[in-house]
Amino acid sequence: MRRKASLVLLAFAVFFAVLAPLLRWYAFPRLAKIPPDEYQTAVLEAKPAVLLDYGTMRPKKVPQVSIVQTLRGNVAAAKKAGKAAGRDVVVWDALSYIAGPDGKMVSKIPERYVFDAHSQDPVHQGGEHVDGDPVRREGIEFKWPFLTEKRDYTYFDAQTRTSAPIHYKGTRTFRGLEVYYFEQTIPWTKVPLPKTMPVEGITPETVRKAGTTRWYTTKRMFWVEPTTGAPVNGEEIHREELRGGTLLGDRDKVTVFSGHVKMREDYIAHTVKLVKSQRQLVLLLTTYLPWGFLALGTGLLALSLVLEARGRRPGSDTGTPDEAPAPPPAPAPAPPVAPASPV
Repeated sequence: MRRKASLVLLAFAVFFAVLAPLLRWYAFPRLAKIPPDEYQTAVLEAKPAVLLDYGTMRPKKVPQVSIVQTLRGNVAAAKKAGKAAGRDVVVWDALSYIAGPDGKMVSKIPERYVFDAHSQDPVHQGGEHVDGDPVRREGIEFKWPFLTEKRDYTYFDAQTRTSAPIHYKGTRTFRGLEVYYFEQTIPWTKVPLPKTMPVEGITPETVRKAGTTRWYTTKRMFWVEPTTGAPVNGEEIHREELRGGTLLGDRDKVTVFSGHVKMREDYIAHTVKLVKSQRQLVLLLTTYLPWGFLALGTGLLALSLVLEARGRRPGSDTGTPDEAPAPPPAPAPAPPVAPASPV
């Protein structure tokens, strides 16, 4: 009986020992993915900021500039792009809407970001663009991969339409979470004018005809929760200028925007809460279940070996423990011997 039990325990031990690495290295890369219908909104603010007054073409200091960033999953486009690419694809239609202190639009830049749902690698399908200009992204944007590593990544900059390294700067604690801190600095670069300008009658074409160009630089900072790869905070020290041309009169350049952009406090709190809950789901597949199954398999194996050893011990019995052994059978009586006949 003990031997049968030990064999059953051994079978379960092997099952859980094999299941542990399969769950971590086979199931997790296939199960962990960004849902195609994701919807996110974040509000960032620069307090105070410098903003160009297009009426006078003079920069002025304002108390606040707000940037509303929206990411909306396009399920229909994701299915179409996924079918063409032969894998799970996510399509985000993003919009950055910049408003001045009076709530009026300063600029708005739409984007389409197409990426692999599991690895977050860019997928060159589905009409990826920035402000209507086709682009071919390299590297990540908006989100880091699951299980982010302590290394530099390539990050796509929507203003310049190019990719550059974003550098890992160390591990920090942010609102009770261990996060990786990343920085990227884009030097002064000539960039396209937004297709939607804040003043009626002023278009990118009229600015270009005046010989005026737009330049931009930024220092980009992210605090990334490494298990989920989700940024829980983001900041930019951002500057834009118009340079040259007859539009500026006798000036070589004017500031279009300058400010330290930070995520608004209520959106930070919401993001941290959401990431903490999602982090547990990822840890379940990468840590809790694999290590739990491995520990369970090891325990079952040890119990199986104990039962097997007890079953093979000399003098061990297979009957009921309280049952006394049966006495040996009595020897058969010897046959009678016939008397000898007289001589």
